Amino acid sequence: MTYSVKIAQHDTPVMVEIGQTILEAALAEGVPYPHGCRSGNCGACKSRLMSGEVEMSPYSEYALTADEETKGLVLACRSVPWEDVEIAWLEEEEVIAHPLRNMLCRVTEIDDVTHDIRRVALESISGSPLVFTAGQYASLTFDALPARDYSMANLPNNPILEFHIRRMTDGWVSNFVSEALMIGDEVRVEGPYGSSWLRDSHQGSILALAGGSGLAPIKSIVEQALSVGITQDIHLYFGVRDEKDLYLAEHFQALAAKKNNLTFTPVLSEPSYDTKRRTGFLHEAINSDFTDLSAAKAYLAGPPLMVEAANEVLQTLGIHAEDIHADAFYTEAEKGQLGKKE
Repeated sequence: MTYSVKIAQHDTPVMVEIGQTILEAALAEGVPYPHGCRSGNCGACKSRLMSGEVEMSPYSEYALTADEETKGLVLACRSVPWEDVEIAWLEEEEVIAHPLRNMLCRVTEIDDVTHDIRRVALESISGSPLVFTAGQYASLTFDALPARDYSMANLPNNPILEFHIRRMTDGWVSNFVSEALMIGDEVRVEGPYGSSWLRDSHQGSILALAGGSGLAPIKSIVEQALSVGITQDIHLYFGVRDEKDLYLAEHFQALAAKKNNLTFTPVLSEPSYDTKRRTGFLHEAINSDFTDLSAAKAYLAGPPLMVEAANEVLQTLGIHAEDIHADAFYTEAEKGQLGKKE
């Protein structure tokens, strides 16, 4: 049995099988539905249910608050229809819809940028080039391992794709990349995905906040903003635990020295020795440095706790929720630990 789902921004209804989510069915039919994590954590697929009934699987209240649910909002990635449905994804000030690509790539470079993060560069062997907007991500399949999502760190016009992959203790894929991946290996790349991309028509200041390997999409966003001539202030904050976790610091310091509108602030939360760098948590630094962000736009990428804490501070400083674009880097284990909302 199937149900018909009419999406306001799409001409043709999507047919959804029993037990299938609206997002799964839409993407399978090539609908450019905004989405991010696809696991109820990020809120990128937040939508307005206009008619019909859906049942939502467990999700994070960071992605959808109880107040939003009472107002008729749902997450398409967790919504299973029980009858024919009409739905509309929440509109942005701009619409982005890149074609979904499925490419075979080859590893051209591997660099250890920290003790647990590897930079991996890929070139296309077959398939159309990956057209994306700075801040988006792709699904990567190494060897016969499960696919994993990683953000592009390169500029969109660069044919060489760059990814920053952090080794996780129990991560099959990240451990393979750390221990076994070799130059010349083939990698399947599918994308682009994600809604935390650069809005280059925005006129206010930009806050670019990264934690750990979340620097990858933030690097792409900042460098793209500068390359297209954005002149408003860009404040880049990079939060890590210790000096050994910091990378590309010299690169961004040099870039900030050349670009008057860019500032770069590394923040160490657990320095192992005395340091002249900023210390504490990233969200504390933001709270200390700013008093009014009502005209700003923010891009966040990193561990969930960092993203959630920064998101809360940004809103208390006046930034509007619709001007906060976030990618929280949930591990596979964290995705499986979502609690049922109360």
